[in-house]
Parts: sequence; structure tokens; C-alpha cells
Amino acid sequence: MHLRVPRPRSLAGQLFAMQAVLIAVVVAGYALFTYISDRGQAQDAAGRQARAVSLAIADSPSVPEAIGSPDPTARLQPYAVRVMRDTDVDFVTIMDPEGIRWTHPDPGQIGRPFRGHIERAQRGQTFTETYTGTLGPSVRAVTPVLDDGRVVGLVSAGIKVEEISKRAQEQLTALLGVAAGALLLGAVGTYVINARLRRHTHGMNADELSRMHDYHQAALHAVREGLLMLDGQYRVALINDGGRELLGVAGDVVGASVADLGLPAQLTGALLASEPRVDEVHLTDRRVLVVNTSPVSGGERRGTVVTLRDVTELQSLMGELNSERGFTQALRSQAHEAANRLHTVVSLIELGRAEEAVDFATAELELAQALTDQVVAAVSEPVLAALLLGKTAQANERGVELVVSRESRLDDGLLPPSLPARDLVTILGNLVDNAVDAAQGRVPSRVTVAAYTEAARGGEVSGTVPAAGGGGSELVLRVSDTGAGVDPAHADLVFQRGFSTKPAGEGGRGLGLALVSQAVQRHGGTLTVTEAPGGGARFEARLPLDDPQGRAPAPDAPAGRRAAGGAV
Repeated sequence: MHLRVPRPRSLAGQLFAMQAVLIAVVVAGYALFTYISDRGQAQDAAGRQARAVSLAIADSPSVPEAIGSPDPTARLQPYAVRVMRDTDVDFVTIMDPEGIRWTHPDPGQIGRPFRGHIERAQRGQTFTETYTGTLGPSVRAVTPVLDDGRVVGLVSAGIKVEEISKRAQEQLTALLGVAAGALLLGAVGTYVINARLRRHTHGMNADELSRMHDYHQAALHAVREGLLMLDGQYRVALINDGGRELLGVAGDVVGASVADLGLPAQLTGALLASEPRVDEVHLTDRRVLVVNTSPVSGGERRGTVVTLRDVTELQSLMGELNSERGFTQALRSQAHEAANRLHTVVSLIELGRAEEAVDFATAELELAQALTDQVVAAVSEPVLAALLLGKTAQANERGVELVVSRESRLDDGLLPPSLPARDLVTILGNLVDNAVDAAQGRVPSRVTVAAYTEAARGGEVSGTVPAAGGGGSELVLRVSDTGAGVDPAHADLVFQRGFSTKPAGEGGRGLGLALVSQAVQRHGGTLTVTEAPGGGARFEARLPLDDPQGRAPAPDAPAGRRAAGGAV
């Protein structure tokens, strides 16, 4: 047998029960207070009524006359009965100064002593009291009957307490009716309010809401991905630690508009868009982010949920992987060419032409070694040298000649630790790939690369981000091509994410130069595009070098020299 544990009452149900009990207690307390107050007021009113009746009887001229007659009872009893009926009191008793009754509602009590206090009345005073007489507890008034200043008799009029209670009960019945109506109205209002609350809390009780809040806070701080929630006016309603880190915002930004966060224009536009965004790639100053947005709606727009995923490292690795794939394809092609050359050498030997075979093989080796020596002599920095050798093979496979300018000079160990090799590969690799794409199919098809150091320029370069500081030296990376060039109208747009003059392929275009711009700006450098002297485009990146050892620029790259475009 399965025993079901009852689920705790929802928060809305608990509030409804508490409010209903509160209303009932308030109404019951008010009813009790009103009943006690009305009962006291009814007793006071009965005392005043009895006093007024007794005074009226004592002041009547016929009463002293009747008292002086031989048989006072015969004249006073009918009079007392008539007054009781007309004034709505329960008894009227007229007695002699010693308290012996002349009248009573029960004729059998006539001639007997009055039950109650008469001392004050015998002294000429009128008073009221509550006393239990022959008719039960009553509120009564006793007053003297005076004749020429002498007390000749006493008059007592009273109303039974039972009758007073009946009057209070009638008022209590009406009060309970009003209280019941108020309780019903309060219960209906409470139910309506709590039904709305139940919809907002989805029927959860207080413990469940508290537990959900704890999980919510723990999840916000534990998730490394960025989470950003915007309200209907595109103001920040919530942001977790990952979102602050990925967006590079600090301080309390809750309540601030997205447009005031200082984010790149394209990223701000994506966050302000009303339609959902799925896996869009956006660049900040230091990161590559994948952005997803989803509007929150419930009959009307309530806000937007934004998730941010950092793919900076992944994008860099993908770039390296693409380079490795290119290297692999180039090696496969070179292996095919090497096999052809080997077959040629073997065939010459089989034909008995050993000298021709040696000459052919030696010429091929000298050509390959000359290319390696040219690159290494110009750029001995190992990472850039390896990159240029691989890109040369790739470009050759695509029918493009890649030339390293003779002015290039970059010694091993010259680059500081603040300029990591991965960023150099990102900058130079993307510039070369972009140039090869532009030069492919052109006549001539050539890409020229120059890499050297020179004294840093003072001031700013038009249309670029200025280098940090005005002294020291800087690394110059220049790539020129013989392609169609860049329209001057697009010079400011070519480095933005998504801009490209090439057809969009799978995954889109326009990210390579944006990554180059991001890396250059991250190191405080400048990136420009101009027209190459021989036609095509010339991209130049200048990166400031930290020079703690005070090394001077290479002698082949004197300060202030301008690098020529094209091959030298």
C-alpha cells in the first residue's frame, strides 16, 4: 500500500487561510466589543428611563392626595398599572416611607416590605441601582414623594435585566449579520487576490520558492557562460558573474540601459533587436562571443534572455587548425610532386643518364633550400618563419606567389613576452589568407610580406587606433597583394565583423580581419589599409614593443623608414 504524503499548501493558499482567519478574528472581536458596549448602554438607558418614570410619578399631584386618603391602594394600584403599560417599564411600586408596598404588578405582594435599598430615598434623594427583587434582577430607580417638604411616600420603577438582554441581543443579531457580510466580502476579495498570486507563483509554497531562489543564486554564480536578462525597456534586470566578465562591465549595472554599457555597436544592436538571435558571433575588445537571444513574452513583451559563450580560444584553435589543414594539403601536393620528381630521377638512372639525374635532383634541392634560406634569413623568429613557410606552400598550391620582402628583418628573441606567438599568428596569418584570396586568379598573382621593427611613430595615424606611448620601438607587419584592392569608401568597414566583398560561404564571412583588428587593438597597436603601389591592397599592422633591455631596432630597419609595397 502506497502512502501518499500530503503536499504542503501553496503560498497563495497559506496567505488565503491567514487572511481569512485574520478577518474572522477582527470581525468577531468587533462584534464582542460592540455587544458589551451596547449592553452597557442599554443598562444606562434603562436606568435613565426608570428614573424618569419614578420622578414623574412622584411629581404627580394626585399621588400625595391618594397617599393621604383612607385607602391609598385603591387609588394608586390602577394608576401604577396604567403607567407601567404606557411607559414600557416592568414594574411601578408605590410604598409608604417605611417601605410597605401600596402597589405591585403582583397584587399578592401588596402590603409586604419592598425588596431593595430605600435609605437614601428616605433622606429625600433619588438614586438608581441593580437589585434582585420579586421579579428577578432589575435596574430600578427609587425616589421620594414629598408633601410640603415631608417624605410621605416612596416610588420605585424598574426594568428587568432579562428585558435589557433581549434588547442587546436584537442589536447583536443585526451586528452579526453585518459582520457575516463583511467576512464574506473579505473572503471573496482575499480569494481573488490569492488566485492572482497563485498564478504568479505557479502554485508553489514558500519552501519551494525559497529553495528555487537558492538554486537560482547558486546557478548564476556557478555557470561560467554569461547570462544577461533585459526587461521590456532593454534595461539590465539581471547579470551573472560570467556575463560581467565576458562583457567587460564592472560595478552595479542592474537598471542601466544596454546602450549605456559601452559595448561594440554590432553587439549592442544584437541585444536591442526584437527578433531572436541564434549563435551569432560578435567581437568585443578582447573576446569572441557567441550570442543567443530569446524574447520573454506573456501576451506582451516582458524582456529578453541573452546567453553569452566565450569562443576566443576555440576561434584561435580553429584558425590554427585551418592553417594545419592547409599545411597538410600543401604537403600532400608536394609529396605528389616529389613522387613525380623521384620517378624522373629513377627513370634517368634506368636510361643510363646518371649525370642528368644528379643535376635534376640537385637543382630541386637547391630551389627548396633557397626558399627556406630566404625566409629564415629575413625572419628568424621561429613562429613567424614557420608560418611564412607554410603559407608560401599554400599560396603556391593556389597559384599565388608569396614573396618575403628583402627589407624584412626579425631576429629570434626580439619579441617580448607581452606579444604572444598566438596573436602574431592570428594577425599575420589572417592578413596573408585575405591577400591570397584577393590575388588568386589575377595576373600577376603575388602577395608580398614584410616584417621588421622600427622606432615608434609619434602622434596618431589617421583612421586608426593610435599606438600606446610615443617612444620605444614597434613591430611592423605589412601584407600587400595584387588583387582588386579595397574601395576607399569601405576602409572603415573592412575591419568590422561580417563585412566582406567575397560570397558568403558556410559559417559566413568577414571574421578574419575583425579578429586581426581585435588582436591589434588589444596590444595598443594600429591597423591601416591603403592602396598598394602596384595596385591591390596593402594592410599594415603596427604593434608597440616593450623593450626592457633597451635593444635598438634592427640595422636593416632604420627609424622613420617607410616600407615599400610589393616585392623588393
